[in-house]
Amino acid sequence: MKYLLDFINSKSENLNLISLINCSPNEAEILRFLSKSYIDGNAQNSVYEVLRAIFGEEDYKFLSHLKDIRSLIDNGWLTQNFNLFKTTESKPNQSNLLTLLHTEISLSAAFLKILENGDVSIKMPEITAYEDHLEYLRDQFLRIELYARFALFDPNSSNEAKNRLEKEIQTLNETIKKRLNLTKIILVVEQIFKENSLDEKEQIIFLALLKEEYAGEFDGSRDLNALTSILGGDEFQRAKNRSLLDDGSRLIESGLIDYDEVLSTLGNITRSFFINDDVLQRIMHPKNEKKSKKLELASIVKEQEIFELIEPATSIDDVVLNDKTKELLDAILKQVDKKVLARLSSWGIKSRRAIDVKIIFYGAAGTGKTMSAIGLAKSLKKMVLSFDCSKILSKYVGESEQNVRKIFDTYKEICAKSKSEPVLLLNEADQFLSTRTESSSGADKMHNQMQNIFLEQIEKFEGVLIATTNFLQSLDSAFSRRFDYKIEFKKPDFAARLAIWRKVMPENASFEDGFDIKELAKFDLSGAQIMLVLKNTALKVAIRDDGIFTLKDFENEIKREISSAFDEEKKVGF
Repeated sequence: MKYLLDFINSKSENLNLISLINCSPNEAEILRFLSKSYIDGNAQNSVYEVLRAIFGEEDYKFLSHLKDIRSLIDNGWLTQNFNLFKTTESKPNQSNLLTLLHTEISLSAAFLKILENGDVSIKMPEITAYEDHLEYLRDQFLRIELYARFALFDPNSSNEAKNRLEKEIQTLNETIKKRLNLTKIILVVEQIFKENSLDEKEQIIFLALLKEEYAGEFDGSRDLNALTSILGGDEFQRAKNRSLLDDGSRLIESGLIDYDEVLSTLGNITRSFFINDDVLQRIMHPKNEKKSKKLELASIVKEQEIFELIEPATSIDDVVLNDKTKELLDAILKQVDKKVLARLSSWGIKSRRAIDVKIIFYGAAGTGKTMSAIGLAKSLKKMVLSFDCSKILSKYVGESEQNVRKIFDTYKEICAKSKSEPVLLLNEADQFLSTRTESSSGADKMHNQMQNIFLEQIEKFEGVLIATTNFLQSLDSAFSRRFDYKIEFKKPDFAARLAIWRKVMPENASFEDGFDIKELAKFDLSGAQIMLVLKNTALKVAIRDDGIFTLKDFENEIKREISSAFDEEKKVGF
């Protein structure tokens, strides 16, 4: 601490430290006062109090030294701090000295380094290959630190300290590039940059957040203004840089980073950004083969033996639906838009950032209810936990009621263990949703009790729940009120049947001359029946020598399906 003690105990203007930072005598006095204050435990001081203490109050002459404060800030030796009622948005005008008077200042990291080491220059790493990812991260975190220091300078100013720091940043950037060219090992962070095609600005924001994660800090350095200010530039450029953290930006859309919405003390909703856990684990533990969430979830579900885990292969866009149904499903998907979630949160309508929706899909068998539920999950980037509600009944009194609770308790347990929220799909939920009876029989009482428990669990449910049923006529009004959407799936009309046939017909198959797919669409089939007919027809054609599909092949299978199908009173779920 020799340089620090020499500085605070000496009045000489020719000290090496003073000449190193190239400041005036008055500026040196301000720095000396703040250094003593720093040692005494006061890291931040009011500009007004500092100038008044050093230069006195007579005739307000201390006001003339505001220019010295400005000079020290511009040269990077002082940092201007903002109190609870100011943000970087309200940064004082650079040309208006009076705006400095009642702000707080502190010694910058660069000046503290000089006080400790007597030198402000950065020791550059040697140009050698990186031996491990920690060595690489040390260089990158130093780079972020230099960018943060550089951002403190007025973008329109030019001085020795700023020029020196700019050269150091350029040298460090070149050093990192050279070391990367020599490196043979895989560096996970560089892989992430390439996989997501991140440009330099996006990389800097990502590295700044990663530095916060390693430091274990959760302060204002994670907010929008702090992250974009590191990129430097004037006010116009900083405003433009905010788009890098907008919803829909590459960093957010790729799932690399996410944000929490926090209610500030002033009542505003602000965003605190962080690197997603999967990405962070990949970086922090590069040598560990971390199980994917899908494998982990599959393992947890297997242990429970209640649900079937479904990994969606097709999105909602792959399902042929009528316009009204498609419109309703699109409205549900829009709830995952972060702008929509933020607005709902600000209105006090939502307290969670995750999507919460409870839906009933109803309609004839084979109309695509289950397929649409799985497609919706795919569009929401979620797995599906499916439960067959017809299995819930038990001949033992009380067990059916316990089984209802077990569905939801197990779902919550799986979510907690896997740190995910799969879609809960309750297939054939007719018995849960039907109107409760007034009968006094034991069976009816048990059924009513089971429904009451189901109603209670639906009320408390958080996440995405989809119940499918073939009948809605007997829906209990209490259930109707607790589901956000009741979406009907009608049997496809001619246009929809034609679209389904075209979607499922094998592209590389051979067809007889004059084959007209419109002839198939004339038959009143559901989507499930069309798939079944195609499968049965293909099996017959595949064993023939020519392997050519004919219209007659399809018509025979269609007639067989229609004649053997259950009538309207014997519908089964799909």
